[in-house]
Amino acid sequence: MGIPQPTFYIFKCEQSAPPGMPKPSCVTPDNKDLYQYTAKKLMMEGVMMAAPIVRTSCMNRCQQGPVMLIEPGHTMYVGLTEEKIDRIITEHIIGGNVVQEYVIAEEAWDAPMSIADARKLMGK
Repeated sequence: MGIPQPTFYIFKCEQSAPPGMPKPSCVTPDNKDLYQYTAKKLMMEGVMMAAPIVRTSCMNRCQQGPVMLIEPGHTMYVGLTEEKIDRIITEHIIGGNVVQEYVIAEEAWDAPMSIADARKLMGK
């Protein structure tokens, strides 16, 4: 018997722009501990093995950061705070219900790009 697969994967953007960059960043001095906070909350709720958190680099939604993506479902949560993370874990991860008011706005999150379109953009 193998190791059970997780129910969810939580991808937390950990991109930090260098000081002086005009672009916003998902990790700033004010929110630099959100990854650790999320991991601790998942452990405290006993769901870390069913919903592991993974550090990622930029997910190209800097204006809406800090952000996290939950799969399956392709649900991106934006403007994260500790309070929002608490609700996301309780309602989405444990309860199975997306917290709609924290989900990225439709106009900032278009349909997925096809591999063929990505290759065209890169001249392939």
